[in-house]
Amino acid sequence: MVSVQYKGEDKQFAPEEIASMILSKMKDIAETHLSSNVKKAVISVPACFNDSQRKAIKDAGVVAGLTVLQLLNEPTAAAIAYYLQKKVGSESPDAKTLLIFDLGGGNLDVSIVGINKGTVKVLAVVGDTNLGGEDFDNNMVCPLC
Repeated sequence: MVSVQYKGEDKQFAPEEIASMILSKMKDIAETHLSSNVKKAVISVPACFNDSQRKAIKDAGVVAGLTVLQLLNEPTAAAIAYYLQKKVGSESPDAKTLLIFDLGGGNLDVSIVGINKGTVKVLAVVGDTNLGGEDFDNNMVCPLC
């Protein structure tokens, strides 16, 4: 459970509830930006998420009012974004092999992804839930304590 103070009261939320609140807010932002209802979503998750973590995110999407079409590993989402950015205004980019390094606050994901003729193929992926930006912060601060 996550404990917070909200309007002077102590409240407790499950992590899935927090995730659904975030997804609900993102849904609202998208609807405002698009001037239309958003009912379906593809949600990206860290590549190192296990099945129960993935299910929790999918359930949070449903609670937020979304039909979750797919959960996509974050490095794969980054590769698709790269491809779409390079494709805009020009012919499809040449075949490429990309190394995607995603050092988040709490985990590290590294993927090798191939892009060729509009197809993104994940060739390899590895993740470490025990290495993230917070670990770097803690290792820099602790010696100063």
